Amino acid sequence: MRTALTERLGIEAPIIQAPMGGATSPALAAAVSNAGALGMLALSWADEAQVREQIRQTRRLTERPFGVNLVLAFPQDARLGVCLEEGAPVISLFWGDPAPFAERVHRAGAVLIHTAASAADARAAVDSGADAIAAQGWEAGGHVLGEVATLPLVRAVVSAVDPTPVAAAGGIADGAGLAAVLALGAAGAWIGTRFLAAEETQIHPRYRERLFAASETDTLHTGLFDGGWPDAPHRVLRNATIAAWEAAGRPAPGARPGEGEAVARTPRGGAMLRYQAATPVQGAAGDIDALSLWAGQGVAQVRRTQSAAAIVKELLDEARAAIGRAAARLQD
Repeated sequence: MRTALTERLGIEAPIIQAPMGGATSPALAAAVSNAGALGMLALSWADEAQVREQIRQTRRLTERPFGVNLVLAFPQDARLGVCLEEGAPVISLFWGDPAPFAERVHRAGAVLIHTAASAADARAAVDSGADAIAAQGWEAGGHVLGEVATLPLVRAVVSAVDPTPVAAAGGIADGAGLAAVLALGAAGAWIGTRFLAAEETQIHPRYRERLFAASETDTLHTGLFDGGWPDAPHRVLRNATIAAWEAAGRPAPGARPGEGEAVARTPRGGAMLRYQAATPVQGAAGDIDALSLWAGQGVAQVRRTQSAAAIVKELLDEARAAIGRAAARLQD
């Protein structure tokens, strides 16, 4: 399934695995890339040695293109330098202005993707050198930059930046969703929540159980889990932490129930605090349900564990079937 996005990125399937902080790894990124899509590493909070090692590990596992993501709400000059030194083929930037970085990325021979939340943001990014745009709708899981739903956002962004390829992000978790955004003019889909169910994604089993049991109404767009990244809205599964906060009248930071309480431990024994922006990974211990359980509104389509390769194949098969069904209806 070739599109302008697959041509630009040198991949076979118009699918980008979202760089879900804490949940991604070289194993996941390489598995997605080996399946023909674009795997991504989330490196915004890794130290420089970890950045270098994760890129090298990914290269050992795949010869195909993959991407690295950096959140510009935090200083990223040094990390970007390491990514470019190590020859990362795709650089994804989020939550900031890509203009100061575009020339460095292109000089190193990499492709630049910018995540945008409006048509104006997307146009400015392309004017400053972005090679592709991820248009992130409000339905997305994890940190969400804007407040526009995916359907109207994608149409506006595609119109604003044509012929630059656009990947639609937010609420897309099956092949019908991929087909739908292709019909909107996108050249592919940026998919996160579905890949949380991949065998290669090392999230906590309880987190996975919560994802499989959730419906499309079980997420909340909020700013509640702000520890470590304040004033950054996000979408998570509803849980006891949210319920207690709502029951207390939604108090501001500093007055929230259980604030500062250690509710779980990382695999290395570090404290995971209530209201902290922290992915429950495999090996964490404690009250996993109380943590930030990132998920988008497409979570109802996520019902079982599969390999990353099986997910990519199923997305493509479903997309082709959905396109065929739509064509058949038009003939009736």
